[in-house]
Amino acid sequence: MKKINIGLLGFGNVGSGVVKILKERKAFLAQKIGLEINIKKICDKDISKKRNVSVDKGILTKNVREVLSDPQIDIIVELIGGIHPAKEFIIEAIDKGKNIVTANKALLAEEGKELFAYAQDRGKNIYFEASVGAGIPIIKSLREGLIANKFYSIYGIVNGTSNFVLSQMSKHNCTFNEAIQQAKLKGFAEKDPSLDIEGVDSAHKLILLAYLGFGRLIDLKDIFIEGITRISPADVNYAKELGFEIKLLAIAKKDKDELDVRVHPTFIPKDHLLSDVDGIFNAIYISSDLSGDLLFYGPGAGQLSAASAVVSDIVDLTQDIKAGLFRSTSKIVADTSIKRLRKINEIESRYYIRFMTVDKPGVLAAISGVLAKFGISIASVTQKERRKAQVVPIIMIIYKAKEKNLRQALEQIDRLNIVREKSVAIRIEEL
Repeated sequence: MKKINIGLLGFGNVGSGVVKILKERKAFLAQKIGLEINIKKICDKDISKKRNVSVDKGILTKNVREVLSDPQIDIIVELIGGIHPAKEFIIEAIDKGKNIVTANKALLAEEGKELFAYAQDRGKNIYFEASVGAGIPIIKSLREGLIANKFYSIYGIVNGTSNFVLSQMSKHNCTFNEAIQQAKLKGFAEKDPSLDIEGVDSAHKLILLAYLGFGRLIDLKDIFIEGITRISPADVNYAKELGFEIKLLAIAKKDKDELDVRVHPTFIPKDHLLSDVDGIFNAIYISSDLSGDLLFYGPGAGQLSAASAVVSDIVDLTQDIKAGLFRSTSKIVADTSIKRLRKINEIESRYYIRFMTVDKPGVLAAISGVLAKFGISIASVTQKERRKAQVVPIIMIIYKAKEKNLRQALEQIDRLNIVREKSVAIRIEEL
């Protein structure tokens, strides 16, 4: 039986899961694919740390060159994360004739244009299923399963940490900080969760989804990103009263000749499937011309879930190697009808707005006057009960308005002496 050798860079949580699967299911996979997948070398900066899988110490190394320069290794699996030196390792591996499997969404989002072109020019592939949604097979579905489709929109809950925090706030009426602490205790959040809760991780994943769906590798700087740090328990409760749930959404949607890409907290109707995605689960909701509306759902984190996706990529590559084929996975056909990216100030949306104001007559009239000045119409308004500090929340739902006009109006309102806190505005998505 033909043997395919792999070299693993990174023996952390996901790396250990990959090794565990390849060891425990070696015979099972060999029966399915007709060849043996052999782990030839594993490189990590700490090879003495105890892990939940044992390996022959002879295949462990701290020297990355022992892996990259080994002529018998066919596939390099990069699981060290970050931009550098991962990028340089991948380029060197490609130069030495090796194909790549990676789960590194940040690297591909920020350097993918160069790396995909580099690999394709040299007849090598970069597979990246585990980079979005862990074990959810969204990458392969967009690239292969839905290859005949044209896409209208992609909506993703793609960050488990943020979704866990919002779910805790919704179900247990806890504060943002309390929910973050729970996420850390359960291992769902990093010590510094800023990339997750500020929306950057979701934006990295959105870049890859938009690339596969619309054929454009968008620069991170061109994506509007807003995190969940200003969401309060009050906002979550008001959302439920109004028939919504708040989710951090990664959005890519086409409107005529423009592509709208953004990440932000969003009001989602409670009767939509995405509103029921709780905890660390991820979901990607796709609207297409041939297959209609599709929902991909599953755990967005977890050692074996992510490792399963990595193994899937390894298996795909072994089949190409076995057959002597090069099927470029990075040659994505651009949607030429898209002429430009829509800027955030140009979007139109309904909004939920919370104002914290003093409790006295004339407040609502003052706020309404400023909104009217910018052509913004109010759909509903609720003034909540008094508080001891004599500061009350005013909750508004406004009809569809241009973002630029709303922002200008809110800047003026926030400067009024009747307003005690910066207003909170959350977009309502018409799914």
